Amino acid sequence: MNRRSFLKTSSAALAVSTCVGSLPASAQESVVATPPDALNPPGIQVAGIRMVPVVKGKYKVWTKKIGSGPIKVLLLHGGPAFPHDYLEAMESFLPQAGIEMYYYDQLGAGNSDIPDDPALWTLPRYLEEVEEVRQGLGLDHFVLYGHSWGGILAMEYALHYQQHLRALVVSNMSAGTQSYVKRTAALKAQFLPPDLLARFNTLEAAKDYDNPEYDRIVVGQLYSQMLCRLKPWPEPLRRAIRLHNDKIYNEMQGRSEFEVTGNLKDWERWDRLHEIKVKTLTIGATYDEMDPADMQKMATLMPNATSFICRNGSHMCFWDDQAYYFRNLLAFLRTV
Repeated sequence: MNRRSFLKTSSAALAVSTCVGSLPASAQESVVATPPDALNPPGIQVAGIRMVPVVKGKYKVWTKKIGSGPIKVLLLHGGPAFPHDYLEAMESFLPQAGIEMYYYDQLGAGNSDIPDDPALWTLPRYLEEVEEVRQGLGLDHFVLYGHSWGGILAMEYALHYQQHLRALVVSNMSAGTQSYVKRTAALKAQFLPPDLLARFNTLEAAKDYDNPEYDRIVVGQLYSQMLCRLKPWPEPLRRAIRLHNDKIYNEMQGRSEFEVTGNLKDWERWDRLHEIKVKTLTIGATYDEMDPADMQKMATLMPNATSFICRNGSHMCFWDDQAYYFRNLLAFLRTV
């Protein structure tokens, strides 16, 4: 055995024996009874963080449990490939209501592994990842919450693994790409004066996405009205935008928020919503890039669904219409 292998093996064994030896006898038994998984150090407190193997153990993703209670909620963030950070508003409300919540950075985002392999960035692969995470966390009869792209994942999961769900929450995500593109086109015309709209459409037609003028229109004129209407934006949202993975976003969504050219361009599930029979909540907002009428329509197409609309909110209505959002979300969660 060479020196590096010896140190690796010895340090792992020492970590287990040291941690176990410092615990009370009852706790030592439970630690020894749980085989080490090589991803998470046994027998110590790590603020609810657990690394979970995905893609059949080739990679690992980051998860974090906050709070405890009989209702367990797994949060699927949006993007694709925006990390969990912008959902941090949740921890100001869910744990205090006795709800156990789990953050999870999808592969390629945030604190999870970030491989450089475009073959991984597909909806079917991410769907199986959610199931791997569920198994890794030992969740069953749980609530799956999906925001934006996470809402796509949540609907797909409900269509494939509904037997594990206690309830489903789809926040700010339509049931099809075409209705989303139609809505963003309408918002451009609503939020931009005619001269700026013409210039923006010219830049989009030329695919001149790196033009500073294009970025100024998107961020200054559009995102400030349809993404988050607070001034300034909350730090967790700014952090998530700073940390997002462009490669995955471009592969799945495309270079523009207003034209879907990535591999999600043909995604449509309107005709399958009736198959989602678990108790479901859809959430929309007046200024959202998802049409609030679509969010209400989705609820009518599911046998056991309700909906609410944040009248003062946008795509991030858990920030810019926060009190109303969480009052209604918590009311729903108390009924599941």
